[in-house]
Amino acid sequence: MSGTGPVRVSSKERAARVSDETHFFFDTLDAYRSIVLKRMQEIVPMRGRYVRTLYGPMINYPLREGKGFRPALCLSLCQACGGSLSHALDTAAALEMFHNAFLIHDDIEDASEARRGIPTLHIQHGIANATNVGDALNMLALNTLLNNTSLIGLERSLVVIEDISRMARESTEGQSIELNWVFNGEESRLGLRDYLLMTYKKTTWYTCIAPMRLGAMIAGVDQRRLGAFIPFGFRTGAAFQIQDDLLNLIGEEKLYGKELNGDIAEGKRTLMIIHAMAHSSPAVSRRLAQVYSKPREQKQAGDIAVVLDAMHAAGSIHYARGIARRLTRSAADFFNRKFKWIPPGPHRRFVEGMIDYMVSRSF
Repeated sequence: MSGTGPVRVSSKERAARVSDETHFFFDTLDAYRSIVLKRMQEIVPMRGRYVRTLYGPMINYPLREGKGFRPALCLSLCQACGGSLSHALDTAAALEMFHNAFLIHDDIEDASEARRGIPTLHIQHGIANATNVGDALNMLALNTLLNNTSLIGLERSLVVIEDISRMARESTEGQSIELNWVFNGEESRLGLRDYLLMTYKKTTWYTCIAPMRLGAMIAGVDQRRLGAFIPFGFRTGAAFQIQDDLLNLIGEEKLYGKELNGDIAEGKRTLMIIHAMAHSSPAVSRRLAQVYSKPREQKQAGDIAVVLDAMHAAGSIHYARGIARRLTRSAADFFNRKFKWIPPGPHRRFVEGMIDYMVSRSF
């Protein structure tokens, strides 16, 4: 029997398909997280005199209920491109070490109080000790990458280190942009392009671009194909950051794992505050600037309420959601056009699921 039009899919069938894909994505994410965490526990020395002051705290954040998203991307891309999980495992573990070192330092810079629902490392152990733990994690991650020479050879190992070096540079440059916005109080002069540039550098390189490129590199993908991961990773990573900023305002704190409205307290220039500043009355914009000029410890509950009211009145939350959805739609289209060479299978399916996850996640 030949069809004359598209097959109609009921809303119940569509919901079932979405549910299946969601379960597959999270089951795969959990499996990768377990593999990487086990490898990290093998790498971090847990014997000797420095366990209590250094190596124990070093494994603190990874043991909390995190997603392990970045190493999962590295492992899935490597296998999707024909490589083996064992060849990418140390690189994936190193990525998770770099990530947690960034988190430790980021929490100090932002004076954050909670991470994954538990007091931050500098609250638990003091700023000096936490800084040292972050530094040591970076060094251990670099040493782990050097082990790649016996797995994938010297030349490919050096290419991996070179890409991770760029990832670190991009991330710290992006962090410097954001910190200077806070220091100089520039929210009234910022726009979408400014926010996306900061996010491209601070977030997308170490969240999406580098993990995917590294997995593909280890699998031996031709250098000419690696460039497409930058625009693809930018779209997905920027959507991830916008959703993260939104969850800080409207998420469930128990799931989100950080204090709600912490970005406002810290004075972060999210897309929502940038939009609210540009689309509020002059009087409201001046009040917002006044709130954002205060240091964290001087902001009161009333100040937070002023900002939230202005965001809702200006439609800033709706606007940011729309930008995130546009980015994910563009990412899905880009992936379908530029990555046809990646064969169908569970690893490609995981990457496709990652695109939807960026704006659907609740933690």
